[in-house]
Amino acid sequence: MTSSLSLYAPRESGLHRLHPLTKLTSALLGVVAGIALPGVWPNYAVFLLLLVPLAAWARVLPDFGRVVIKIALPFALSLFVIQGLFWTGGTPVVEIGPLSFKAEGLYFAAKTTGRILVVMGSITLFVLTTRPDQLMIALNQRGIPKTFTYVLVSAIQLVPRFQAKANAILDAQRARGLETEGGFVQRIRALLPVSIPLVLGSIVDVEERSIALEARGFSHEGPKTSYQVLVDTPIQRVARPVMMLGAVALIVGAIFVW
Repeated sequence: MTSSLSLYAPRESGLHRLHPLTKLTSALLGVVAGIALPGVWPNYAVFLLLLVPLAAWARVLPDFGRVVIKIALPFALSLFVIQGLFWTGGTPVVEIGPLSFKAEGLYFAAKTTGRILVVMGSITLFVLTTRPDQLMIALNQRGIPKTFTYVLVSAIQLVPRFQAKANAILDAQRARGLETEGGFVQRIRALLPVSIPLVLGSIVDVEERSIALEARGFSHEGPKTSYQVLVDTPIQRVARPVMMLGAVALIVGAIFVW
């Protein structure tokens, strides 16, 4: 599985060797925890004391940090600026001329940023350590419809595929003399020659993948075999229901306790 087809980063680590459903369940638990945990500090503690060490154990920490920062940083900056400055009826803590940052707005921004870090960190760690084809096999073996699993795997692969195709089109246009670097106006001018081949190429790619799926008997009813054997240990089979119960407990706590 090449990096151009997904964000999966092949490594020899214990986290990579876990069953795909175990990693999927842990990612769902992380998403629920990011949304349900109260206050500011619990989410930051989960991110720094759990997700970051797991990424280091899986030997994907640089990739993990790069993806999370690219996604979380723009949200965090906008949250602190907008919520801090324009929170209605808040308590001013920092004044900049006629403007002032409100304590309540900064608290809300910090809490929301922590949630984004945990949710995106859980999803990113899952994608970096799970092969899409193995995830599809695991879901199919549990009786999940093939159409659903294909849509899920395609969604995981969508951004990397578009990025790889866009980079190839940019290189081809540069080879033909198109100026794609420079100021804002120059970049806007280069957008049309890049976007049209990208859209048309994506449509052709969808058709080719449909033909390839049918050639492999995707719509054929009945049991299918796979050359890949997924290892599922008794500990993991116990851990998955425990994690699901933990997710349910977090939801109940968020609704009735805190």
